[in-house]
Amino acid sequence: MRAMILKEFRELRRDRRTVAMLVVLPLLLLTIFGFAANFTVDSLTTVVVGPQAEATADRVAGSPAAGTLDIRSVRPSEGREDAVDALAANRYDLAVVTAADGDVPEVLIDGTNLFAAQAANVVVARLGDAVRPEVLFNPDLETSWVMVPALIGLILTFIGTIITSIGLVKERAAGTLEQLAVMPLRPVDVIVGKIAPYFLLAALDMAVVTVLGMLIFGVPFTGSVLVFVLAGAVFLFVVLGLGVFISTVSQNAGQAIQAAILVLLPQILLSGIIFPLDAMPLGVRWIGYCLPLTYFTQVAQGVMLRDAGLDSLWLPVVVLSGMAVAVFGAAVWRFRASITPRRPRGAGDGAPGAVTEVAAVAR
Repeated sequence: MRAMILKEFRELRRDRRTVAMLVVLPLLLLTIFGFAANFTVDSLTTVVVGPQAEATADRVAGSPAAGTLDIRSVRPSEGREDAVDALAANRYDLAVVTAADGDVPEVLIDGTNLFAAQAANVVVARLGDAVRPEVLFNPDLETSWVMVPALIGLILTFIGTIITSIGLVKERAAGTLEQLAVMPLRPVDVIVGKIAPYFLLAALDMAVVTVLGMLIFGVPFTGSVLVFVLAGAVFLFVVLGLGVFISTVSQNAGQAIQAAILVLLPQILLSGIIFPLDAMPLGVRWIGYCLPLTYFTQVAQGVMLRDAGLDSLWLPVVVLSGMAVAVFGAAVWRFRASITPRRPRGAGDGAPGAVTEVAAVAR
């Protein structure tokens, strides 16, 4: 038994991936659930519009809600329509609309940011009859309306990372990828050819999940299908590139699954799907801003629920495009290095050891 225990420890010491999982994963979970697991939104970004905007902003600053309402902008020359557009563009959590005749101000709440909307309702309740609240885009604060657009991205992430990486690793084990190295194909051609079926299947899954979410849970689709498809295609290139990259650094399916888990776990927990980004401390929140699922969720919720156009969603689309270029480029570079056959040392024109090594291989 002692010999078996020593043997397992030695094998574990040589398996750096498993050691990394044993060390990194607990630290990651501790960090996430210790700092990021917070459903309470303490600060609500607010815009005040209308003729009495400045006076109302001063009253809010002296009210019990001052600690929660973070007034970022005061715009006396704008009205209710401008406030709705600002909320649709996801620039603020709520908007206060004032009137010239001294009527009670109207508070517009973005219902797609579920936790912020719940916190806003609590704040508005403290103000009593001083305001008239209205929840936009998700009037009943349905959780499914917020989750379905995010789950679309999560399903695409799962397909792109785990299934793609495992499929390519299996081909590497079978020797198929090494055979492609001697064919007149560029690495980018090989990768595009390999991921094309996964891309089409993932696109089909995206359409099916979207339609089922609308039919089963009553989730609306109020925006442009073209913008949704464009963002989905760019996002797919990102996650498929991650899958290819994982396959190039993995020797078998087990290693690919381990690496995919390390990629998937932060995307699930730190992209704002479960815990709101606004409630995370800055030291953890920045990780969420580095994850592609964060930006696809912003686009999906914006298009489906807020009827946001490309003029409002250009930033997450641009970020996803940059990620697609970087990740896919790294995957192509790493894939080229992994399938390039290594020449024996000394093999070449006039190399003394070339004939000897070839003869040794022949024997």
